[in-house]
Amino acid sequence: MTILIGNMISSPNRLRFDSLHQEVFLNLWRTYDRLRALEDDLFGRHDLTPQQYNVLRLLKASHPEKAPTLALANLLVSRAPDITRMLDKLEQRGLIVRERPADNRRTVRVGITVAGLALVAELAEPLWECHRRQLGHLDETQLRELAALLHAARAPHEGEQSSWR
Repeated sequence: MTILIGNMISSPNRLRFDSLHQEVFLNLWRTYDRLRALEDDLFGRHDLTPQQYNVLRLLKASHPEKAPTLALANLLVSRAPDITRMLDKLEQRGLIVRERPADNRRTVRVGITVAGLALVAELAEPLWECHRRQLGHLDETQLRELAALLHAARAPHEGEQSSWR
């Protein structure tokens, strides 16, 4: 059976793409969707989003120092258009604290709490297992090649100040 979706023809054994670029992009998107589902399941059991976990992970790395909100936003894996709301939720749960230094009230510094550190520690082993389920079928050489290809694909689209460059 053949199905026409837009100008892409789909059959059980064949997908046709408009270009190799489209095929690669859609494969990246599909891969992200499949791998993300495993993380969503894990983080969902802890009432977290992957992005919230990423904030906690970054704050743990800078602990005991507190990080400026904007610097934290720039380190995230994916853009957070409303980091304030995300931080509000983490603060309501007692996982982070925010402070405004007396010498610069426009700056907000964020730190991880003992409860936040405990949650990151609790997630360490299950997250390692999740990553193993996601990519454990690839050997080290394949993982290094994939990492290099992904870096090369996004490099022209990273800002000059990006920590991912």
